[in-house]
Amino acid sequence: MDPNNRITITVCGDGGCGKSSITLRLVRSQWTHEYDPTIEDSYSVTRTIDGQSYFLMLTDTAGQEEYRGLWAASNLQSDAFLLVYDITNSNSLDALEYFMEMIDMEEETRIDAGKVPPVRIVAGNKCDLQGLRQVSSAQGLEWARKRRCGFMETSAREMVNVEETFALLVRRVVEARRIAAQGGPETEPTQALPPISEKTASPTTATPVKATDGTSKRGFWKKFKCW
Repeated sequence: MDPNNRITITVCGDGGCGKSSITLRLVRSQWTHEYDPTIEDSYSVTRTIDGQSYFLMLTDTAGQEEYRGLWAASNLQSDAFLLVYDITNSNSLDALEYFMEMIDMEEETRIDAGKVPPVRIVAGNKCDLQGLRQVSSAQGLEWARKRRCGFMETSAREMVNVEETFALLVRRVVEARRIAAQGGPETEPTQALPPISEKTASPTTATPVKATDGTSKRGFWKKFKCW
């Protein structure tokens, strides 16, 4: 496969917000309500987006504070970051600041080196639990906009916006690469692209590359929120 069609994605966020559930929904179409803390798992999956096949390499990272120091430098080299919070836990949105600060520093390094800056999308997970919601969609959207990130609300349990979110990440990585190749302005590509269509992504294959201690983890509103 063309190296330009290989995209690396790091999934990050607080413990228990559903990072592993979202990842495994994408690569294995599985979901589980059991919470098994992840240290780090890696997977690969192929998706056809806008008629083009892409090989996605995903890293599901630790969210608990005691494990954050284990973040490998390679995690920050990803093309894109999916920052996940739990809409029923406002503290999980605040916890994204830690990851955002590290990504901000990585972005500055890449821009100084003339490299493609990373793409960032914030995902408010568990949007099927409306009765327990603590973070409104408007709050999540505003938080993401202030930090120049894209925004979606997802539900791994109900399979809401999981495919769409990763398709959006891919499209924005492709756009960021195009802008960089043309020597265009170093602007945040996530602000320039329109919402994806319902037919953007279609599953083809899903193959786990490495599964360590996280292998047991796993349309309410179709396209509920996208920015």
